[in-house]
Amino acid sequence: MAAETPESNVSTVIKFAKQAEKLSLQAHNVNDQGTTNSTAVEARFITPQDPVIETANGNRLPAVPLKEALELNKLRDQVDGRVDRHWGSRDGHEPGRTGHEESLDGSSLPDGASQQSALPEAELQNAIPPYRTNPLFPELPLYGPPSFLRDIQCLAFRFTSSILSLVFLGVIVLGSAFTSLPLMFRHIEIRLTGKDPDARRPFYQEEKRRAQTRREEEKIWKRRQRGHSRPSATTGNNEEAGREDDEFEPTEGGKDPLKCDAAYYARRVGLDIEDYSVQTEDGFILQLSHIYNPKEYNPASPSQRSHHSPIVFPNKSTPSANSSTDSSTASNPPTHAPKSKYPVLLIHGLLQSAGAFCANDDDSLAFYLAKSGYDVWLGNNRCGFNPRHALLPYKDPRTWNWNIRQMGVMDLPALISRVLHETHFPKLALVCHSQGTTETFVALAKGQRPDLGNKISVFCALAPAVYAGPLIGKMYLKFMRIITPGGFRLIFGIHAFIPFMMTMHAVLPGRLYGALGYRVFAFLFNWTDDRWDRQLRDRFFQFAPVYVSAESMRWWLGRECFASQKCILATREEGWVEDQEDEEEEEEEEEEEEEVQEEEEHHAPKGRESNTDSTTPHHDRDVRAWYDSNVPPLALWVAGSDALVDGRRLLRRFARGREPYMRVVHQKVIEEYEHLDVIWALDAIEKVGREVRDVVWRTVPGEEGVRERCVVPRGCEGLGAWGQGEE
Repeated sequence: MAAETPESNVSTVIKFAKQAEKLSLQAHNVNDQGTTNSTAVEARFITPQDPVIETANGNRLPAVPLKEALELNKLRDQVDGRVDRHWGSRDGHEPGRTGHEESLDGSSLPDGASQQSALPEAELQNAIPPYRTNPLFPELPLYGPPSFLRDIQCLAFRFTSSILSLVFLGVIVLGSAFTSLPLMFRHIEIRLTGKDPDARRPFYQEEKRRAQTRREEEKIWKRRQRGHSRPSATTGNNEEAGREDDEFEPTEGGKDPLKCDAAYYARRVGLDIEDYSVQTEDGFILQLSHIYNPKEYNPASPSQRSHHSPIVFPNKSTPSANSSTDSSTASNPPTHAPKSKYPVLLIHGLLQSAGAFCANDDDSLAFYLAKSGYDVWLGNNRCGFNPRHALLPYKDPRTWNWNIRQMGVMDLPALISRVLHETHFPKLALVCHSQGTTETFVALAKGQRPDLGNKISVFCALAPAVYAGPLIGKMYLKFMRIITPGGFRLIFGIHAFIPFMMTMHAVLPGRLYGALGYRVFAFLFNWTDDRWDRQLRDRFFQFAPVYVSAESMRWWLGRECFASQKCILATREEGWVEDQEDEEEEEEEEEEEEEVQEEEEHHAPKGRESNTDSTTPHHDRDVRAWYDSNVPPLALWVAGSDALVDGRRLLRRFARGREPYMRVVHQKVIEEYEHLDVIWALDAIEKVGREVRDVVWRTVPGEEGVRERCVVPRGCEGLGAWGQGEE
């Protein structure tokens, strides 16, 4: 190649400087060292389709459009004299330029996994293929550093959205009020006849019993405060209540003040919670909560619980990231340490926080697993109740420029990485509800971060949100689907989605807010509290809603993505093909059954050859599969009366062999359950919690002595590993 002239080199440097400024934290000012340190220097690819910007001081900025990231790296390569290099290819491998070039444990990926270049002009064998999930994840808009025009644009969107989104919320509130009127009049009518309308509730007697127990415990707590006695920790149906009273002594009690504080409710059942900060690879600061028994564990110091660099799963030669650098056990557990509890990470659903797993006293899934003998961690997605980024302030639109894919490929690995570092285990069990399952299914997919599956011993999906349910056809959801992306941003803004909800959360009394929250969400998502402990309902809604981005809600409800495609990983057209294949296979099965019946009637010999060939006519299913061999074992609990998502269709996908690498170790359809019943129903521990406890223990890996160094969870003493006996 001919040498570049000085003029062309200067031109390239100028182009690089302009491109870097477009992607920097702030517009460049030569007299301000701070802007120099926050200048964009390169794009790092977390996945081939998810570039984040690294600044001169090593911090990260969120995702930018692919072409902008490629242009930055291309110009940087030209400035550095590497114009012929296809970064990420076999001949030009540059560690650290793309997060996809190395596996999650820091070792090299197998041949073929890292030989790809994201440059458009790369040779065919080096070019990144157009991953099949791309149509479902449109590129996010580009918001540059603050400028006069950008600030005016943001103010305009904030002004219009503050009015129009409030009008939308008002319509929803009025709709929920009007639809509640028939039920209210029905209750009045029943009461006028001298009957209790609540007597029709399926757990009426159990609710009365628990209410009485809580009243007694409040009295005991008051006496304890005066130094007369100590309280019981049990309000649920725990068969080992006596032993737990000694092991788990409450340090809070009395009348429930309805706090948005999971640690407070942990202390009411004899546990406690410490909060860690975790930085994602695009600079967001997440809250990770650790449940512990104060009688067994001393909480870590604030410095040990703080966030560090955005690197996840650092190898042994990499400085510890998202980890406690000053911890005495930061690298390896003690050689002769007592047996450890196996780690379980819980991820919450849409518009919720991890406190949703902690609001049901001893029947809370998180507390149940902790008291069973697991080391339980609660992961919160980005923003939540306290939006934080390493560089960006709340009002910057880049703080809110993310959707479900960023939550899957960035939030989830960061949380898993921190838990594994703190617990010194090679894997953990992942338990997710609703949107938590969505981000996990997205993250594990081919073309995203499939090697994350090697860090998960089992993925327990509660009310899995992969296919849309019939609720997607509701009129108010159709409205959000028919408006253009620009119209969506005009109504709901480019920052947080209807932040007025959080203002209401802060100023309204807990009981009023809980009642209002239930009515609105019941109207939106078509569920009831029939199977919940109604006295705890207001507490449930102290942990929702949280801050989410308008872009995230547009992904769920807008015209391009989930609401239109009705699936998180397949387009509508692919869904139609799948339906047609199912119909054909069902017809073939019916014909085979009829032939078998005819043969039996005529006493024909059995053992007839099947007409169905698993490779015909759908021999390309391996290619169309969402997951590869990295996918972890899967357990599913499907709510049979869930109108929000269609869990049965996901089960059918697995049953039809469309995911040849997926190993479903447990599946259950609970016919009477609605979407939130899997975590809040009065019998959720009996129908879900105990099975989660057992599945997690049976899938604890046996290699590297992991199983041998674990405390056997209470109730799992006779359970062996999967593959040893019953499966």
